[in-house]
Amino acid sequence: MREFSLPALYEVPADGSLTDLIRRNAARHPDVPVLGRKRGGRWEDVTAAEFLDEVRAAAKGLIAAGVQPGDRVGLLSRTRYEWTLLDFAVWSAGAVTVPVYETSSPEQISWILGDSGAVVCVTETQAHAEAVASVRDRLPQLRQVWRIEPSADDPGAVARLAADGAGVSDATVEERESAANADSPATLVYTSGTTGRPKGCVLTHRSFFAECGNVVERLGPLFRTGESSVLLFLPVAHVLGRLVQIAAVMAPIKLGHLSDVKTLTTELAAFRPTLVLGVPRVFEKVYNAARAQAVADGKGRIFDRAAAVARAYSRALDEPGGPSLGLRIQHRLFDRLVYRKLRAALGGRTTHAICGGAPLGERLGHFFRGVGFTVLEGYGLTESCAATAFNPYDRPKIGTVGQPLPGSVIRIADDDEVLLHGEHLFTGYWNNPQGTEEVFADGWFHTGDLGALDADGYLTITGRKKEILVTAGGKNVAPAVIEDRIRAHALVAECMVVGDGRPFVGALLTVDEEFLPRWAKEHGKQELSQDALLADAELLAELQHAVDDGNAAVSQAESVRKFRVLRQQLTEESGHVTPSLKLKRSAVAKDFADEIEAIYAP
Repeated sequence: MREFSLPALYEVPADGSLTDLIRRNAARHPDVPVLGRKRGGRWEDVTAAEFLDEVRAAAKGLIAAGVQPGDRVGLLSRTRYEWTLLDFAVWSAGAVTVPVYETSSPEQISWILGDSGAVVCVTETQAHAEAVASVRDRLPQLRQVWRIEPSADDPGAVARLAADGAGVSDATVEERESAANADSPATLVYTSGTTGRPKGCVLTHRSFFAECGNVVERLGPLFRTGESSVLLFLPVAHVLGRLVQIAAVMAPIKLGHLSDVKTLTTELAAFRPTLVLGVPRVFEKVYNAARAQAVADGKGRIFDRAAAVARAYSRALDEPGGPSLGLRIQHRLFDRLVYRKLRAALGGRTTHAICGGAPLGERLGHFFRGVGFTVLEGYGLTESCAATAFNPYDRPKIGTVGQPLPGSVIRIADDDEVLLHGEHLFTGYWNNPQGTEEVFADGWFHTGDLGALDADGYLTITGRKKEILVTAGGKNVAPAVIEDRIRAHALVAECMVVGDGRPFVGALLTVDEEFLPRWAKEHGKQELSQDALLADAELLAELQHAVDDGNAAVSQAESVRKFRVLRQQLTEESGHVTPSLKLKRSAVAKDFADEIEAIYAP
């Protein structure tokens, strides 16, 4: 058994609530832009004083609607300015926010709003409102539903709440704000439900203070008031997006929201953030798109050489003496030819990214640091209020998920399971004491993940206990290692390793729908149908290269011998991927049982 901890850098105020942050900002930095809001196609600043006024106006509307302290309020919306505004308004009304993914099905909406006992709900669009209406008969406690987007007969939720609450006094809001303390529930965030019904994690104001306070202190240079900014495009309904939202308000730094990632490149150039938040798939697509464009321009060999130099340069930064003179000269050359263009595509000012959700991989990690854009990987769960470990900006170890959150402890049990202890942890599953007892033992939260700590306290995640495959030959296989390596290939969208109780390891692959047409054009196969492309010998050979590259990371007994290409994409809509982009392995295995059997057919 091994454990590691770091001293806390931030003290949680015992009688504080998260609404203290916006009151403090308005008092200390009234004219500092703390949020960016997109209106009429242009970004406009929202100052700390303006944000406080808007939050309190919305909170008054919630109070006027009968929302009581401790009541749960559903919030069903994409990432947008109003999400953050309403989140703080719910807290100012003394209530508890219940996020619902905007992609949720009516059945999922019914479960989350019903299990949480939400008394009111704010939706974003008419479609969202209709989805809630379709299950309203199952939600007797749900009294009212508002819609953020205005219509001909509705000014929208924010304006309506402000109008309805005009008669509520400031003193009433202040009384609600002061009633909550650090141990009051702030939100119920439902898990992604990879193995069954989503469970509501009770996260308190203390959880977020401990989490965000220590993150901001440890990553101080990335959170400079008046200088730094972050563009948030991952779902705020996910706890990782929530971490960045609250950390930005805590610092404070300017926070912008982006609902549609298809416009990411354009909005990065317009907003020009210094910090972004992403998952590995985002950075894989940035790399693959840049390389594909270089190939299309006849500069593929230059790009590949530049990428190799970037990785070598990054690795040399960790060596005694640093990069050699020759490597530094090559690096400066490719900085002019390649790296500057990549940084410009990220807005021109972005120096760092926070990345979670899955392993990024050493190659991409070193590539991005080598081009001047350091991706700081972290690790956490909904139950740990997002990051329970992250790489420090000044001493990152690429390939690891960093050191423990200051003030917390990470322990590796005898069976290699990662155990956690700290103020940032959730207090339990809502309405589920049995589930809570199953994951806590002697004050330690059992994550279900497998990992290792090095001598400096940097954590590496090696797999998940429930996902370990045991082949017919008795070999234990952790799928994540090889899956992440195969998925890094531009052509691969998803990869799921199979082989439990089988004679060897196999894999199911899906092809990236965005990259496939480009590949077909480059290889003179644009006239082929999609089915013909997926059976094309040259494409299958390229996918075999991806598998071979993945196999290089594991032993022969763990390597993928055969794979099958699925005609159907694995998506949230198909029921095979969670909103946080995790595979629902049991659903995939059930729905594609014939494809798995075909791998092992004689």
